[in-house]
Amino acid sequence: MVKRTLPTNPKTRRLIKLLRKASSSNESAVWRTLSDSLSTPTRQRVSMNVSKIDRLAEEGDVVAIPGKVLGFGNIGKKVDVAALSFSQSAKDKIAQAGGKALTFEALMIANPHGKNVRILR
Repeated sequence: MVKRTLPTNPKTRRLIKLLRKASSSNESAVWRTLSDSLSTPTRQRVSMNVSKIDRLAEEGDVVAIPGKVLGFGNIGKKVDVAALSFSQSAKDKIAQAGGKALTFEALMIANPHGKNVRILR
């Protein structure tokens, strides 16, 4: 049986460790779930369009996506989105709608306990 390894990207590995540390220190299951989702192989990682975020999120939500956000479609709601990475068009569309495109580190600083954070896959 093949031993399962973590991602090889050093930034992603550092982020996974940071999320697990925040999970244990703040007793928040959201950060642990995100770290587990980021530990999946790159081929299975989530990529989501802003149109799907518009369908699934409510106005004013804070959404975490364990993958990349792409700019296909439109978003008409003010939603703060945290993700591993963003395309430039996705950042622009989220900003035009009045939301913010955040990194996971910025989201952990702003909301250390992970209250009202929805994970979309």
